[in-house]
Amino acid sequence: MAEVQARLQSLSEDYTKLQQELQAAVQSRQKLEAQKQENSNVQKEFERLKDGENIYKLVGPVLLKQDKVEAESTVNGRLEFIGKELERTEDQIKEIQDKIEKKKGEIIQAQAGLQAGAGAPGKVAAKG
Repeated sequence: MAEVQARLQSLSEDYTKLQQELQAAVQSRQKLEAQKQENSNVQKEFERLKDGENIYKLVGPVLLKQDKVEAESTVNGRLEFIGKELERTEDQIKEIQDKIEKKKGEIIQAQAGLQAGAGAPGKVAAKG
């Protein structure tokens, strides 16, 4: 019986760790979504620019003039990278969710085993 309780404790700890991993992955996805939105807004601003208008990039405390083609290329590259990271994070979230469901099933089985083990001696004692 103590063995089943120890297994249940171990499963519960694993379940908690998986939930923490899931929470971290979701937070990561939220950051990526925010970055994607920000870069998409910058891309829209580039589309509104007229020929001859200047683009400046903040580097530390200084604004540096930047070529439009270079700036667009940088933003497009960022969007591509963020898109790939989002896909990777989504896959990671699905994988963790699958692990959580599997662990939940194991916990339920262990609890059923514990209850079955605890229930049998209790019934015998009640009859006696």
